[in-house]
Amino acid sequence: MPSDLSSTPVPRIEISLSEQTLTLFTQDASNPVSFPVSTALSGPGENDGSGCTPTGRHYVRAMIGEGTPLNSVFVARRPTGEVYSAELARQFPKRDWILSRILWLCGLERGKNRGPGVDSFRRFIYIHGTPDSEPMGVPRSHGCIRMRNLDVVDLYGRLSPGIPVFIE
Repeated sequence: MPSDLSSTPVPRIEISLSEQTLTLFTQDASNPVSFPVSTALSGPGENDGSGCTPTGRHYVRAMIGEGTPLNSVFVARRPTGEVYSAELARQFPKRDWILSRILWLCGLERGKNRGPGVDSFRRFIYIHGTPDSEPMGVPRSHGCIRMRNLDVVDLYGRLSPGIPVFIE
């Protein structure tokens, strides 16, 4: 995380790749809220096509899914009208499930997570829901930050676009 948290803005999100947690600091920074997450199986990294979770300073550029049901399925950031179930999972075993809500991240560090070859936004890096059968606390994603569906809906309801996100 940033070394001097006293100078970082609130509200903000901090994601720890080593601890597999997402922490939301609100205006009352003394009372943060933490959630377990699952980041990239391939570890940290910024390159296009790497399947890694990018590090550094980001912000939430877009929030998608307001008003959709819990476990709503998204493809290309659009709700499909499906609601995730074990039967749907059997029908589409290769899908990388993006469920409930999407927080689309944009990098702030040119040459690291913004710009050609490393752009988090163009890599479609999200914080999003995943099937509740997927483990949290262990890296398993294709680069995004996965959360439990109830957790991502809770987080979504506490945010607005533009909130800073620090990934370390």
